Amino acid sequence: MLKSFYLNIVFKYTNTVLFFLLSIFIFFGFYATKLEIDASTETLLLEEDKDLVFSQLIAQRYKTQDILVITYTPNHELLSSNSLKTLENLSNELEKLNTIKSTLSILNVPLLQSPIVKISELINNIKTLKSKDINKTLVKNEFLTSPLYANNLVSQDFKTTALILNLKNDQKYIDFIEKRKMYRKKENNNTLLESEQIEFQTLKVQLKQYRDILRIQNHNNIQKIRAIIKNHSSDARIFLGGINMISDDIISFVKNDLYTYGIALFFILAFVLYIIFKKIIWLILPLFISLLSVIATSGALGLFSWEITVISSNFIAMQLIITLSLVIHLIVRYNELISKYSKSSQRRLLLNTVLSKSNPSFFAIITTVAGFSSLILSDIQPVIQLGYMMSVGILLSLLITFVLFPVILLKFKKIYPIVNKHSKNNFTITDFTANLVRSYPKQIFIISFAIIIISAFGSSKLIVENSFISYFKQDTSIYKSMKVIDTKLGGTTPLDIIITFNDNNIDVKSLQNIDTTTQEDEEEDSFDDEYDTQDNQEQYWFTNEKMKKIMKVHDYLDNLEEIGNVQSFATLLKVAKTLNDNKELDSFALSIIYNKLPLEYQNMILKPYINIQENQVRFSTRIVDSNEKLRRNILIKKIQNDLNNMLIKDKVRLSNVMVLYNNMLQSLFQSQIKTLGFVALILLVMFLILFKSIKIAIISLIANIIPIGIVFAIMGFAKIPLDIMTITIAAISIGIGVDDTIHYVHRFKQEFLKDKNYLNAMQRTHYSIGNAMTYTSISIILGFLILVLSNLIPTIYFGILTVLVMISILASALILLPLMLVKFKVYN
Repeated sequence: MLKSFYLNIVFKYTNTVLFFLLSIFIFFGFYATKLEIDASTETLLLEEDKDLVFSQLIAQRYKTQDILVITYTPNHELLSSNSLKTLENLSNELEKLNTIKSTLSILNVPLLQSPIVKISELINNIKTLKSKDINKTLVKNEFLTSPLYANNLVSQDFKTTALILNLKNDQKYIDFIEKRKMYRKKENNNTLLESEQIEFQTLKVQLKQYRDILRIQNHNNIQKIRAIIKNHSSDARIFLGGINMISDDIISFVKNDLYTYGIALFFILAFVLYIIFKKIIWLILPLFISLLSVIATSGALGLFSWEITVISSNFIAMQLIITLSLVIHLIVRYNELISKYSKSSQRRLLLNTVLSKSNPSFFAIITTVAGFSSLILSDIQPVIQLGYMMSVGILLSLLITFVLFPVILLKFKKIYPIVNKHSKNNFTITDFTANLVRSYPKQIFIISFAIIIISAFGSSKLIVENSFISYFKQDTSIYKSMKVIDTKLGGTTPLDIIITFNDNNIDVKSLQNIDTTTQEDEEEDSFDDEYDTQDNQEQYWFTNEKMKKIMKVHDYLDNLEEIGNVQSFATLLKVAKTLNDNKELDSFALSIIYNKLPLEYQNMILKPYINIQENQVRFSTRIVDSNEKLRRNILIKKIQNDLNNMLIKDKVRLSNVMVLYNNMLQSLFQSQIKTLGFVALILLVMFLILFKSIKIAIISLIANIIPIGIVFAIMGFAKIPLDIMTITIAAISIGIGVDDTIHYVHRFKQEFLKDKNYLNAMQRTHYSIGNAMTYTSISIILGFLILVLSNLIPTIYFGILTVLVMISILASALILLPLMLVKFKVYN
């Protein structure tokens, strides 16, 4: 059937086939321009995560909003006139931007201890740094000692402060998200009507279009903010930070990597291919086919509106690996045939080339697809999409390569290889590895066994972590800003602790007859005439028992090394105690503060942390991301367990970015462990179908698993975390390893049948298919080394680990695999 396809279609209508393919590439090329990058936080979350729903609920309940943070380190003293004037000008300019709702800084936060006065006086006359008759010495002392501001708004050395930019919430986008959530819930419950299904699809399109508009607006906003910052950079060291900025910068970095390193990779591969084959045609053809394969896949992704994320940003590089491997195998086979049958026609040479390589290539690709398909079992949409991307891309690579290769070469005369004058003194990898297999079989088995033991031990040291600050090089502005926030201003990654009290709620009706005038404290009596039933309810909410619990939890969190800053109602309690002659405030006084504090300051220092209606409090903490001892999953479990034991009756739940990203990573790790077993089983079945031998299938499986163990061990010993990027290395290892294994075993059988001599078959296989495997590996190794120049650390890790994967797989395929085939006498 395949032979008829080539004879009756490809070779018979060469021009038509070529024109048809080029038309398709033009079509896909158009849609490739529509391929987009999505680096939003949504791409790194589990869609069905219950903690995500809870975090969204808490964000709405406590009215938290997106912010950007500017770190401001002036050239002069922080409270000097020049420094404050610059900060004020900076704030005023930023507030003029349409996307910024308000700013918060040392200029407008309430000064509660400068000087210390009675609470009743303070509530009616709260001062700020802009107020008249401010004592800057007292102000400095308050900023450095007040739990509201120390290690939060100002650094301990009092040289750096934070300028918080509160961003406007886009209600239209929020409405879109809520509608999508509703439709998804119905879809999961199988209650989505047919009419709603149409509405859901329309909503998805509208949401994407509107999100793209917001993304452009966000980028422009970030650029405007940076332009304003630059205008004041002569007066201070100023950095910008925040989730929105990180997302925007990651998109810029990914685009830059795709463009810059894509071009660099192209030229490096061209150079390597020319050195190997010493023919311009063998330089142009592999790159041309690989380029068209990438364009076709990118166009397919653009057509179906699939977006590149941080996780899938290297899909182009991975597809290049697979496509180059296919083309190089065809080139090597073509050179073998023309050297043997130099008088054969170009047509016959090409037909025999593609037919002889079709069977191993097809099974190699199908098995590789099975490897990448394991990613589909993940709970994270971008990981699932990467599985689909690579599966579609690899199948397209197979189809494109096996059609374009013969079609293009039919336009040329026969291409004779340059004869290499082989000298015994010339070193080649295939000679070296073949000699190892012949001369040191016992040593190889001992070393292989030792590698398995070491790999198991090293893999046990793997850590699952996700640190934004570790994603960037230290000389980038994004790293510098995050480092300042992390070390001087209380940490970066937010973690909320929500406590819902389990005490009995007091019946509001029973409070209506309570006479509040019985209070003895004169300060509290002054508010009696304004106190109503709701006030009484609030008064009785602020019980001593609750306040003690809040203080206890706050102090516990504050003493954790991994946590930088803690803000809660206890923060205000501590300040209030200072204002009350170092005495605890009773419930009535606290309820007065709750009611009488100006709304502006309620929203700033009070309502973000308590919710009387829900009988609930919120502790807002930030994790010191740069702490090398930090283990996020362990920390989350510790806090949860400790607080459960501390507050037996009350409900404790953790929330926010720290929890959500940790859930994502744990899900990745767990799915990786589960799917590796699944993929191993699939590979075993595929090998059985292809080789029809349980012995060869097991040998092939071992040869593929050991390189994965080696890479994981290196990661474990080198403390390279298993995160959203490095988690894909196993799939890559399987994808590349399977390709080499199938090609080698397929060729080994052909060579063995010639003289039934295992060692001779191994030698000949090394000099034929072994060369193709070596050429592919060298090209990829040198090409991917360019990725170490990226600004994204995950991309650097990806490049390094890919190189290690290639070396491990090549060593396994040329040393361990042939040795097992020889020693275990796989053929009769």
